[in-house]
Amino acid sequence: MFAVDRRVMARLEPTVRRVLIVDPNAHAARLIQDIMKTVGSREVVVEADQKRGLIMAGAIDPGLVFTERSGPGLDGEELARALRRSTLPCRRVPIIMVTAEATATTIKGARDSGVHEFLRKPFASGDILKRVENVAVNPRDWIEAMNYIGPDRRRFNSGEFSGGAKRKSDRAATGPSAALVAKDLAMRILATALDQFDHDPMQAVRAIREQALQLKALGVIAADAWLITTVEALEAALAAGPPTKAAIAAPINDLLAMHRASGHMLKRTG
Repeated sequence: MFAVDRRVMARLEPTVRRVLIVDPNAHAARLIQDIMKTVGSREVVVEADQKRGLIMAGAIDPGLVFTERSGPGLDGEELARALRRSTLPCRRVPIIMVTAEATATTIKGARDSGVHEFLRKPFASGDILKRVENVAVNPRDWIEAMNYIGPDRRRFNSGEFSGGAKRKSDRAATGPSAALVAKDLAMRILATALDQFDHDPMQAVRAIREQALQLKALGVIAADAWLITTVEALEAALAAGPPTKAAIAAPINDLLAMHRASGHMLKRTG
């Protein structure tokens, strides 16, 4: 095994205190379990299939989840999507997917299902520690959209990427442009949530609430009184009983119209 610096363990402790491992391979699960015990995990629960994994996620409220990509009774991507779309307190928990199939397709599938990190078998203790440190110490922005729920995919780190530079659209913006990117993303998600409200009202409301928080924060930073006031109108509509599409349409359309007028046209959906 390996030694971990006490300062590192202190930073990892809140994340690794309770860990859920979903893997039908008992040997592989035991290896991860032993490593997590070494870095300070107090409770590590192992389940072999997807159904039991979701049940146990609700029972122990893990701070970290490992899942094999596939196996008898297990589809790791479906498990990640089900957890993200659930009402469990741990729906935003960091997920590390483990598999021997580290292809471009499997890595993209993991990323798009809401997984935080990708780990290829066979792995060493240090490989796991690197992934755990990434999710515990370098948290990523959360995206609450309609077609995707999970950590910001532009900062996905599979640990397996060996190609050239990422495309510009995958790079996280910095400085003043970061606020413009964040605002544009929030507006695109609002537009999609309103359009798909009747299809999935629960997720639409969750997505809209999250974008309202993001936009209000951006309005405060930019001292944009109009944006703040319009977002507050949306928040009031959300708070006035069970939200309906009719109630939230006006403030969302006001926000979208303002965004279009500013020159940031909506080209994609969230």
